[in-house]
Amino acid sequence: MIKDKEAFQRLNFLYQAAHCVLAQNPNNQELARFYCHTQNNISRRLVLRQDPSVKRTICKSCFSLLIPGVSSTVRQRTERRHQRWTVVQCLNCGLSKRFLSNPDYKLWSEQPEALLENQTPAGAGTKGQTTNAAQESHRASQMGKTTVPSSSPCSRLASEEITAGTQLVAAKSGK
Repeated sequence: MIKDKEAFQRLNFLYQAAHCVLAQNPNNQELARFYCHTQNNISRRLVLRQDPSVKRTICKSCFSLLIPGVSSTVRQRTERRHQRWTVVQCLNCGLSKRFLSNPDYKLWSEQPEALLENQTPAGAGTKGQTTNAAQESHRASQMGKTTVPSSSPCSRLASEEITAGTQLVAAKSGK
């Protein structure tokens, strides 16, 4: 059972609403910014962690939704030591974010050690606690999935983005 399921549904709705507003009219960035700011306030107030793929698409400075070509620019940079970085720059405030473009890199939330089920209590031993690798990968894939209600007007657009994100995570983990 997920704690604060209604709050996550509200956050999901606000994120989808911001996408729909910008999809219908790219000049209506103030309303999308308001939705993203409200989403951030709710997650901070209730101390909820958002998925990194969601956090990476919201500007930390002005709370704009970062859509390439509409409200942000995306560039690939190669710096010293031959590392590739993806640089996302907000067109409203000019804030830049850098993300390492390493295909072998895994976020902490994607690693099996990050899941609470896989952590042993401090006083408990590991005797008799064997887990199946298929169960662990199934749990990890379930933790990263987000559902999109089919009644929203832009649910097809949002579900395609979420499906593409989960397929990318699945491809990285080798499924």
